[in-house]
Amino acid sequence: MHHSPIVRRTTRKIRVGSVYVGGDAPITVQTMTNTETCDVAATVAQINRCVNAGADIVRVSVPSMQAAEAFGQIRKQVDVPLVADIHFDHRIALAVADYGADCLRINPGNIGNEDKIREVVAAARHHGISMRIGVNAGSLEKDLQVKYGEPTGEALLESAMRHIDILDRLNFHEFKVSVKASNVFLTLDAYRLLSKQIDNPLHLGVTEAGVFRSGTVKSAIALGGLLLEGIGDTLRVSLAAEPEDEVKIGFDILKSLNIRSNGINFIACPSCSRQEFDVIRVMNALEERLEDIRTPMDVSVIGCKVNGPGEAKEADIGVVGASPRSLVYMNGEKSHLINTNQLVNEIEAMVRAKVDALEKAKEKEIIRAK
Repeated sequence: MHHSPIVRRTTRKIRVGSVYVGGDAPITVQTMTNTETCDVAATVAQINRCVNAGADIVRVSVPSMQAAEAFGQIRKQVDVPLVADIHFDHRIALAVADYGADCLRINPGNIGNEDKIREVVAAARHHGISMRIGVNAGSLEKDLQVKYGEPTGEALLESAMRHIDILDRLNFHEFKVSVKASNVFLTLDAYRLLSKQIDNPLHLGVTEAGVFRSGTVKSAIALGGLLLEGIGDTLRVSLAAEPEDEVKIGFDILKSLNIRSNGINFIACPSCSRQEFDVIRVMNALEERLEDIRTPMDVSVIGCKVNGPGEAKEADIGVVGASPRSLVYMNGEKSHLINTNQLVNEIEAMVRAKVDALEKAKEKEIIRAK
């Protein structure tokens, strides 16, 4: 895993359950459930799928008191930090704080008078939990819509600062902020402006990014652009797709910038007429079979010997396609030949053997350290 040249801007570190956000903590990937929260079993099952995909934090929508009680049941059945999504009713915030939420996503300006806000802040303080202020271009305050005419970076900043000022006045600093828009430029503008104003951690996202493919592209460009500038402490890729897919794309964005590794980083050729086997079919099969692996590893699979050896030397495991047998490189050295018509099975077996070896070595290290 090569080192990332990105210099992260300094933010204060807050806690979301067992996970830290901001400061020197790794950039975390989160998602949100889309099941009916009151259906406890379905929600727990979906959260577990997200955790298996690597999710660091999961947000659950809590629109009613009934949902708050369900949230309490869900909390008992999963280990991952949970953020409760609350919009207007401060009593729901107080209930989920009691039920074990790790973070409250709530905009203080939306929950009415100062007394209600004070109560929520007191509950967060009492339970040692954090908050997220989430500003959205689609739901800006009426007076800001009039003042700016349309959502702009400045409008999103002003909206965010209103909520931030309330918490600052109450001397509560354990919060992160998001300023999401569905437009790439608006997203970049708003986060750049906000990151100059505050030192709280920022939660990145493009809201309503869209269906799987276009939403992935939009998120990669906006989030990638901010991450390259060192802006962002946690992120969510919002797609009209399963939440576990959001998690995978989130990690793919971080992986592409060498910020975090989560499982296998595949290097594959785009496949051309020089290929000695069906690269696309092999890669799709491998990706599916090796999805459960969280150990960082570079695996290179190239269809011919033009670019193959160069890429293979850089990878932990590299395969250079030829027929009937392909050449395997291990840690940059030529190793052995494998049957080209058995590539998927052969590569899967090598990767799993290597993962086991690395895990055993890690256990030894831990024992030694003790």
